[in-house]
Amino acid sequence: MRPVYAVSGGVSKFAKARPDKTFPALVKEAYDYAIDDLGLTHRQFLEIVDGSVASYFSDHFARQLMAAIMAQDYLGLCPKPSHRVEGGGATGGICFQEAWKAVASGYMDVCLAYGFETMSHVATWKGNEFIALASDVSFDYPVGGFYSGYYAMMVTRHMKEFGTTPEQMAHVSVKNHMNAYHNPYAQKRQKLTIADVRNAPMVAWPLTRLDICVMSDGAAATILCSEDGLAKLEKAGGRRIPRVRVTGIGRGTDAMRMADRPHQSYDDFLKYNLLPIEDTAETRTYYQNLWARGFRYPGVHSFRAGRMASKEAYKNAGVTDPAGEIDFVELHDAYTSSEIQTYEDMGLCRYGEGGFFASTGQAFMPTVDYGLDLPEEPVCPVNPSGGLIACGHPVGATGLMQAVFAIWQLQHTIDKHFGDATLQVPDAQRGAIHSHAGTGTYVTVSILEKED
Repeated sequence: MRPVYAVSGGVSKFAKARPDKTFPALVKEAYDYAIDDLGLTHRQFLEIVDGSVASYFSDHFARQLMAAIMAQDYLGLCPKPSHRVEGGGATGGICFQEAWKAVASGYMDVCLAYGFETMSHVATWKGNEFIALASDVSFDYPVGGFYSGYYAMMVTRHMKEFGTTPEQMAHVSVKNHMNAYHNPYAQKRQKLTIADVRNAPMVAWPLTRLDICVMSDGAAATILCSEDGLAKLEKAGGRRIPRVRVTGIGRGTDAMRMADRPHQSYDDFLKYNLLPIEDTAETRTYYQNLWARGFRYPGVHSFRAGRMASKEAYKNAGVTDPAGEIDFVELHDAYTSSEIQTYEDMGLCRYGEGGFFASTGQAFMPTVDYGLDLPEEPVCPVNPSGGLIACGHPVGATGLMQAVFAIWQLQHTIDKHFGDATLQVPDAQRGAIHSHAGTGTYVTVSILEKED
């Protein structure tokens, strides 16, 4: 496969509602930013780009079948090749990886990946109903299945298994909202305390309103290219583009219904799930003790698809110690609890240690004052952008939003794009983006690296 570079990106302003623009115009807002950052005009880019991949989650929100072709036409990309992808909350992450495939395979030299969602056309309760259709409509949905309920159930199991506390979850909310305070694209830029999070209206115990992401209108776009495509873009733009290479991708899946997810034996857990850094006598003893206390994997406290996606991406990128070798992660924090669960799935800490990892400061930015007494120094900042909880979650755009922020981090241009250098991860060399659907049915992980 050929090397693939992620060279530029753009994000529209995420908001509760964007009545000023239709969804094709929102896509163009992100697209225009991305090509302008390359120093190109629209006409110049159209002469170079080979095609695109489009990302949106729900025809219900768009109120339009085949909505992606309308965005394709609006951007002037017809009749160049394109297709739409959909995979629940992981739609944007899948889109990014499909664009990677188009370039890595040699099918394209320059590929545009764009995504959008306009969720404001319906009331919040109706939007939650649409999202709940991404659960099993024959079994779970008819008996009141909805996503905040699913995640509340998962985290209460996590609390029982590992002693995780609501206050540890609140640390995630404080962190991500405070990060977003410095991000002009974010929907919710707030300074919060642990008490603010816990005293917010309860949605599904122990999840309060400030533990949960919000529906949004927004779009994001990234440009991926081969070495030949990079040369074309640089020649047209008249300048060198900072190299960010996509060095590894991974995907995982799991059953739609959590009740259909079988428990593995202890031996199979060790055989199929340990990361290289975990394959030690000490960690095997740690998991043996958990198993003796009743721990089973995957259960409803962990996302097996997230572990599989992470393992594959790490293998492809040559990562053996995620927390030690990855400088930051933009992950799918639809809930504070799912961020904690994902710390464990991605191997930033061991299963059972996610709550501790959250509350000690290891996932925090070293450049932000959170107003918290954090006992440890940051190890691997998670969601320096503010994540879904604070930036918003226009589903088809979200995974691409993560990619855009990761590109800017690795190009060391956060100050340029945000007008504020606070969120620049110091000397960032390698980052990961993680996109997640349903209760962990589709998960993507992609590794991006700065290349001199």
